[in-house]
Amino acid sequence: MSGPAVAGSPPEVPRGRAVLVWSVALSAYIAAVFHRSSLGVTGVDAAHRFEVSAAMLATFSVAQLAVYALMQVPVGVLLDRFGSRRLLITGGVLMVAGQLCFALVTDVRLAVAGRVLIGLGDAMSFISVLRIVAYWFPVRRNPLLVQLTGTLGQLGAVLGAVPLVALVHHAGWTTAFLTAAGLGAAVLLVVVAAVRDSPHPTPAPAAGSPSAPIRGRLAAAWAHPGTRLGLWTHFVTSFSGAVFALLWGFPFLVQGQGLSPTAAASLLTVMTLAMLLSGPAIAHLCGRYPRHRSVLVFSITGATAAIWAVVLAWPGRAPGWLLVTLVLVLALSGPGSLIGFDYARTFNPVSRIGSATGIVNVGGFVASIVLVLAIGVVLDVATPAGQDAPGLDAFRWAFALQYVLWAVGAVQVLRWRNAARRHPDGRAAPTIHREAVPTARGGGRFATWSDRGRRRPSGDPPAQRRRRGAPTRSRRRA
Repeated sequence: MSGPAVAGSPPEVPRGRAVLVWSVALSAYIAAVFHRSSLGVTGVDAAHRFEVSAAMLATFSVAQLAVYALMQVPVGVLLDRFGSRRLLITGGVLMVAGQLCFALVTDVRLAVAGRVLIGLGDAMSFISVLRIVAYWFPVRRNPLLVQLTGTLGQLGAVLGAVPLVALVHHAGWTTAFLTAAGLGAAVLLVVVAAVRDSPHPTPAPAAGSPSAPIRGRLAAAWAHPGTRLGLWTHFVTSFSGAVFALLWGFPFLVQGQGLSPTAAASLLTVMTLAMLLSGPAIAHLCGRYPRHRSVLVFSITGATAAIWAVVLAWPGRAPGWLLVTLVLVLALSGPGSLIGFDYARTFNPVSRIGSATGIVNVGGFVASIVLVLAIGVVLDVATPAGQDAPGLDAFRWAFALQYVLWAVGAVQVLRWRNAARRHPDGRAAPTIHREAVPTARGGGRFATWSDRGRRRPSGDPPAQRRRRGAPTRSRRRA
């Protein structure tokens, strides 16, 4: 006989209905990625339209990413209180408004304001979809669905690459970004019609109950070393691919490597498609070997640092095969960063999943902000006076800054991985042990009793058995 249902575990719902809700919410995230990446492939055109330098162009992305990062924790708290549907709708409205502004204005300050609106809306999208996954699907399905959400979301970057570049060049800047706003509005209407927070007609009571105050949930999520491990995992894995896709990859390929705009956009598309293929494989490895997820983190980081070392040290412009290899390795950054959200899920109960996910999501975007701005400054400094565009040597010095961030991130991942391993039972507090119970069986490293079904042991839960002197499982790895 299966174990009883516990607080925070998703109810049994028809699979078709759950997939429908998730698919529509996913379309909102795809639209958010499209809006987010629309500047990356039009950076050269944007510099000409607004007549700005490389450092000033970087402020467009910095403003967008800074707002995104700063809003993650507040949005996580709002998500736990108000649910995914309201935040997806609010975020969609903000991003449509931002694209309208970006399409119509020529003043730099108003253009930055448009990117700020896009950053605000984007901040509400991804973690809202993750909360829908947590409430609509069994825990054992979470690693795969989180990876699918992150990787399929990159379809937005595909739409924001070759099609958007072609539209800008053939129809003009204003028409292209008005079209982007129209697509966002269409997705928003579908979200209003189809997305619901939970299979229940009312929100889960834990999200807003007096017994679970906002500060308490946020403090509990931050206090657990597993949450901080997730944050630094997101930090160290994501920034290289994110910065390349969001802003500096396109100028590097066009101005530094001498590719045509179409060829550069095609390489960014190859990168996105590789993300779609690698995501499920990484999800499978996380589910199959949950105690060794940090090995994946270090492997992806090491491979990314190694390929950049080859590209930056190559005499002259890199050959085509090397650039293809670069984007294929960078494609692992997105799926690799999602391991951080798997840590947030496994070390926290569902009632504070929004807060924990928001904390984790800060990591990669803080690193991306620092790198975007630093690359812009170095490009301006290293570009000779009177030269219109940065040369290859300037790009080499600029992208070499990544190694500082990799060193910091790797040390912190190692530190918090060890702390998470030492933490008793991998739990934040004894009060949540019936929501998140460590297990090495089906459902991942952490699963609810209901997910373990017929395998639930008789007698006392592990914490009580340990207090009575019964032997416990050996150290669990992060």
